[in-house]
Amino acid sequence: MISPTTIRSLSVEPLDIPLFAPFGISGGAQDVARSLLVTVELADGTRGYGEAAPFPAFNGETQASARAAVELSRPAIEGSDAREWRPIAAYLRDRIGAAGSARCAIETAVLDALTKRASVPLYVFFGGASNALETDMTITTGTVEQASTAALEILARGISAIKVKIGSGDLQLDLARLVAIHAVAPDSPLILDGNGGMSADEALELVGALHIQNIRPALLEQPVPGDDWAGMAQLARWGGVPVAADETASSAANVLRVASERAAQVVNIKLMKAGVVEAMDIAAICRAAQVRLMIGGMVESMLAMSMSAHFAAGQGGFAFVDLDTPMFMAENPFEGGFRQEGARLELAHITGGHGVRPR
Repeated sequence: MISPTTIRSLSVEPLDIPLFAPFGISGGAQDVARSLLVTVELADGTRGYGEAAPFPAFNGETQASARAAVELSRPAIEGSDAREWRPIAAYLRDRIGAAGSARCAIETAVLDALTKRASVPLYVFFGGASNALETDMTITTGTVEQASTAALEILARGISAIKVKIGSGDLQLDLARLVAIHAVAPDSPLILDGNGGMSADEALELVGALHIQNIRPALLEQPVPGDDWAGMAQLARWGGVPVAADETASSAANVLRVASERAAQVVNIKLMKAGVVEAMDIAAICRAAQVRLMIGGMVESMLAMSMSAHFAAGQGGFAFVDLDTPMFMAENPFEGGFRQEGARLELAHITGGHGVRPR
């Protein structure tokens, strides 16, 4: 007899969302969020939704490669039982391990359908520690004037913590942008995100120059390339600022190495890097090793950002929250999700799953 939680079908379609302006990091910029919508339908008709948001400038994953990975997984996922979500995740890790966004989308859709059917919001499924978070907002790459204007706009939204993309290749430009931001937002915690675009020496030089200006960042995120373990450890030991691993923390195995080598004080968990279930393992490693937690994402819509909000709020203990990309999108093709007022993201109204559905 077929269980009501048997996965009857898995489908995937493009999800292209224009941005108000290009979202730039050290490795490149994106003017349209080229994502995928994955839908899982259970035998009883319950549908769950997941988003794959590949960001080529971050790790080379593309919409086409993510879609191919989803299609490759379809025969095994269809006919599986959503209650067996860990075996499903293990299969995806073995079959399409490098396609993090595809793994995330399928796992999100499965968990959304399962918890929606049970009328359990995902923040409760993840532990129920909290149902709200406060996010920062990002200033992407650009000019000094653009940075100053963006900082004022962020403050006008009621958001105080500011994340700034650095690693332009011009240390004086990076410094001038940060000084300009601090001038208009002197009380805002600043998170500096290099996305691997600097050397350890350049990052130390920038931090030193900021110190002379009496600017002490709250966090220095992934200034060096993801495979520069020596550079990460050098900055974590001598930088004088907490260091967060992002590209370096692409898997549970890498995070175990981050912890053992003390290569960072913080790990930025992004569900798009390795899927939801491996992200749970990463969080457990960090807690055991007393590495602080950050939740972030790629260029993601309300769907994926809401899933990450459930993940972080439900487990609790996330010191840094960077769930801002829906604010960069010119369109919202979904209904539901977290409710935002200023920096605060509220989930208490959601009664099942992640609470997001296509319009």
